[in-house]
Amino acid sequence: MISFLLALAAQAAGASSTTPESCAAAAKATPEQAIETANAWRLRGGALDARQCLGLAYVQLGRWVPAATAFQQAAGEAETSKSPRRAEFWVQSGNAWLAAKDPAKARRAFDAALAAGIASPELQGEAYLDRARALVALGDAAGGRADLDKGLALVPGDPFGWYLSAALAQREGNLARAKTDIEKAVAGAPDDADILLLAGNVAGLSGELDEARGFFTRAARAAPDAPSGKAAAAALAANSQPEAPSQAK
Repeated sequence: MISFLLALAAQAAGASSTTPESCAAAAKATPEQAIETANAWRLRGGALDARQCLGLAYVQLGRWVPAATAFQQAAGEAETSKSPRRAEFWVQSGNAWLAAKDPAKARRAFDAALAAGIASPELQGEAYLDRARALVALGDAAGGRADLDKGLALVPGDPFGWYLSAALAQREGNLARAKTDIEKAVAGAPDDADILLLAGNVAGLSGELDEARGFFTRAARAAPDAPSGKAAAAALAANSQPEAPSQAK
């Protein structure tokens, strides 16, 4: 009995000493253990911080639906208590739903984030960029373009935002816009393989073959084992092969 009580006391002490910082660090280092810590903390009054920590642990494990649900529950509690952090939780939930390939739920989360009245222009801009991803995935290219432009007006220094804008412009056949936007993305993240691969594709479609090869080379070197790096290497190999001689008739 004494050992059982000591175990309970130790567990309670561990939960009571949990902080947002310590739980977030645990979520990154030992996510399975962090799930247990976060759940125990939540039962002992950890509230929003415990739910957010739980979501972060699930993210680290790639368990996107439980992560989205944990963030969504945190957002719901934050809405009830009128916490200024509610938009932050909605954005985290939306991104987890996107990773779970559920753009409809992601859009609803981003709608809620933007409706919450975000004080930070940076977070508002990122919410617009993220909602644009959901809208494009749902087939609403026009809505996605409108949100991208709103987001980039608020966070013009985000290279990923310019990458998204360039990708949508390429899809729409607007190569001039795609070229302008991908140049801004490359300037902001010159070693990002995804950005460099798209820059190579845009240059190739624009007829600038030497520039395209340069971007593909940089992408392949930046991330040789990543899908974008492998795609860039394949593009280089395909474009380095001599054309087959025409058959005489």
